[in-house]
Formats: sequence, C-alpha cells, structure tokens
Amino acid sequence: MTYSIVGRDEASGELGVAVQSRAFGVGFCAWARPGVGAVATQSFTERGYGPRGLDLLAAGEAPRDTLAQLVEADEQRDFRQVAFLTADGRTAAHTGDACIPDCGHVERPGVSAQGNMLASATVWDAAADTFEATTGPLAERLLAALDAAEAAGGDFRGRESAALIVVSGDREEEPWERVFDLRVDNHAEPLQELRRLHGIAAAYRRRRDFGEQTDLEAEVELARSAGLPEDQVAVTAAVIAVAHGDLDGAAAWLRPTGSSDPRWREALDRYVRLGFIPPGVLDRLG
Repeated sequence: MTYSIVGRDEASGELGVAVQSRAFGVGFCAWARPGVGAVATQSFTERGYGPRGLDLLAAGEAPRDTLAQLVEADEQRDFRQVAFLTADGRTAAHTGDACIPDCGHVERPGVSAQGNMLASATVWDAAADTFEATTGPLAERLLAALDAAEAAGGDFRGRESAALIVVSGDREEEPWERVFDLRVDNHAEPLQELRRLHGIAAAYRRRRDFGEQTDLEAEVELARSAGLPEDQVAVTAAVIAVAHGDLDGAAAWLRPTGSSDPRWREALDRYVRLGFIPPGVLDRLG
C-alpha cells in the first residue's frame, strides 16, 4: 500500500526516511533516531518495528539480526514490509510473501527502497537509483527518490499522504531531535505538498547558520519564495542584520510587525529574553 526509502548521507551522517501512499496518514510508517538508524515499516503496518527495531540497533544488534528477530516474532510476518538502516550504512529489508504485488525491495549500502501494491516492479529501483544519483542535502535526495518512484508508477491506487523524517548522525543528540519531521496526511498531490512544507522548514532552519557573511537580500528572497509569512520574513532579515551588527536595520525590519498589534511587542520582548535578538533592537522600535 506504500513505497518508501531509507537513506544515509555519507558526508553529513544524516539518516532519513521518506514515504508516500494512497493510505491516509502514512507518516506512522517512518521512524528514525539520531546516530542510530532509520526504519520504514509498512504493508498492514505493525508500528512496533520502528521503536523496537531502533532499540535493538541502539543496543548494537546488526540490522539483519534485528530484522530476523522481529520478523520471527511477528505472526503476520508474511503481510509485512520492513526496512532497516544503521548509522554506518548497513541495510536489511523484508517483503512478506503475502504482500500485494507489485511488491519488492532493493538493499544497497546506505539505502534501501521498498514498496507494495505498486503499479510497476520498477518503482523501488527507480527510488534507489535516483537517491544514489542525486546530490545535495539528504532531505532533497529523499524527496527526489519519491518523485522518481511516483514517475515509475507509484501506488496503483493513486496518492494521498506522504512523510519525511531526517535526523542527525550524531548519537549524542537527544532521541527526539529531528532535522525534519514533515507529514502530509490527506492531499491530492502529497509529494508536491511535502516539497512545499520542506521548503518552509528548510528556510526556518537556515536561521541557525546565519552569520556575518550571510547575504541579507538573498535570504529574504529565499524566505519569501519558500512561503514564509511576511512577519517571519522580517524576523529572518532582523536576525541577519543583528549578525551584521546592524541593530538599526534589524529594528527597521521588525517595526511594522511590532506596531501592528501590541501582542507582537510582547512576543518580541520574549525573543529578547530568550537571547534570540539583543535588547538594543527592541529599544530602537520606538
């Protein structure tokens, strides 16, 4: 009922899962934990493969052994489809004999793609091939893989939901920390909507890396094109202006928002108290 991909970025160590289905709310099929691994569990889904599998991987079990152990304990194993990926790029996948065709999977170092109830037996290879051939951040490679899988036929029933999870390769990060955690539960074009949400999330995340060399005009244009609301475009610009040491410029960007409603002034005060913007900006709002 679904096609998915689990992948690792060799450069950053990030781990991720991307999935699309005609079923409602497919996001529950995707699981990942920083520095440990990623799991896709689908086809009459047993969610327990996600947390249980990650616990076993975290304890040092190999993905093949983890898969064997959980599949053996599953009385409905023949109906399941599962893929595991570890932080070092090892993969293991299972497609039960009772999964609805076209169904299957492909395991490669750093990536596993799988699907069932598909319009073509080329879907999972198309996803894996595209993932390997695509450059850029892990999230964008996973999204490209989903597009390729859809172009190869996708779910024969059509489209409804999609999800993307990306986590750091750093095991020291908390288990709940995620680079991206995006879901489209019900949409006529879920992959397009997932890309739109990713663009917004990526624009917000870029704020973490703003510094003295950040191009303010370019980042403002990127924020607007990604779909950030104008008040958040202003915050983006203000953060960059602060990084440039231009408190007057930061205040100029924030002034229209701060003047639009008294509650915004209170919100900006909280930004100051959290250290997100310096007190001098608020003093300049007038």
